[in-house]
Amino acid sequence: MQTIQIPHHGRHTDGTIYLPENRKDRLPVVIFSHGFNGRQTDFGHITQLLAEQGIASVCYNFCGGGNWDTSGFPTTQMSLLTEQEDLAAVLDMVRACEWADTERIYLFGASQGGMVSALMAEKRPEQIRALMLLYPAFCIADDWLTRYPKTEDMPEETDLWGVKLGRAYREALEGFRIEERTGGYEKPVLIMHGTEDPVVSIDYSRDAAKRYPDVRLEIFPGEGHGFTPEGDGKVAQMALAFVQEQK
Repeated sequence: MQTIQIPHHGRHTDGTIYLPENRKDRLPVVIFSHGFNGRQTDFGHITQLLAEQGIASVCYNFCGGGNWDTSGFPTTQMSLLTEQEDLAAVLDMVRACEWADTERIYLFGASQGGMVSALMAEKRPEQIRALMLLYPAFCIADDWLTRYPKTEDMPEETDLWGVKLGRAYREALEGFRIEERTGGYEKPVLIMHGTEDPVVSIDYSRDAAKRYPDVRLEIFPGEGHGFTPEGDGKVAQMALAFVQEQK
């Protein structure tokens, strides 16, 4: 386990690299992106399983991505754009590591991190071997454009689940349509979503599955936004099998 700090755009992204023991060759690597107000430690149950099978992981904190973040970047300046910059910086770092197999870099994103990962896959398809999305928050633009049809309709600061957000969040969604921004990534995609998700309707993942040309949608009956330990265990096994399938 190695801690990292990646400077970019006048701020820094903190993270952790998890490497298998007794590694010899270059390693496949999964980059994990957490959800809104999440943190890099959210994926420990998956990174351990991957390491046991010779797969590296990189987990990181989005700058201003929630109250757990220690980068000093204000949550009121965070947006989908700044989080894409964070992920791009992590991806660049991984590609420069001597232990990484740059032909086998995978993205795994949960909720808002799933949205960010999906957008990054559209921007850099040649650098990403496959994409894994856990209840991806493809509803974000619809939710915020309904709540605030114009950016000026939004207060300078607003509270979402105890996190202060600024107008930068709404500005980044101007003219955003999820069906226009995702679905162009042609490599394998795995989407995992629960039927009882109260935050992101599973219909968003069902619609996304119609847009991607190479996709598998795994439905988890009874699971919400944030899975039970049993559901998390299944996600970890699915993620491992998905990575191992890609040659």
